[in-house]
Amino acid sequence: MAVTQLLIHAPTVDALKRAQNNARNLLKLEPDAQVEIVVNGPAAALAVTLTDEDILSRLVICRNSLQAQTLSPQPQVKLVDAAVQYLAHQQAKGWAYIQA
Repeated sequence: MAVTQLLIHAPTVDALKRAQNNARNLLKLEPDAQVEIVVNGPAAALAVTLTDEDILSRLVICRNSLQAQTLSPQPQVKLVDAAVQYLAHQQAKGWAYIQA
């Protein structure tokens, strides 16, 4: 069976909370799954406060959202110029998408 590749889109604070649970639940069932939590919009304010290393290693934060809210990300977090572009490119590569 192929390794699951999943993008969990979290554009709101509540969505980011759900996305973290979604990621943990999938990884319990499929420890080898590739899971990224793509954060933009209001969720960026919560994302920059997270400390769970496993979640931080899976975060992909929109640079546009950070700049619009004058936020600074943790050093280990992956940044992309625009979440919408990243989501589109990853889906074109075969990654599955869900919005939390």
